[in-house]
Amino acid sequence: MEIIEPLLPKRKKTCPPKWTKREILDGILYQLKQGSNWADLPKDLPPYSTVYWHYKQ
Repeated sequence: MEIIEPLLPKRKKTCPPKWTKREILDGILYQLKQGSNWADLPKDLPPYSTVYWHYKQ
């Protein structure tokens, strides 16, 4: 393992996600059910840009 480890890419150090996957899923389902604009998501859900990004993925 010591031989291979320097060849592996370094893992990015990121902060923990601010929104849970459940909250993002709730935002996607809310938008699909309502059929409204992404920007019209309620304030208790993640920002629409975050929800939309995960939806497009």
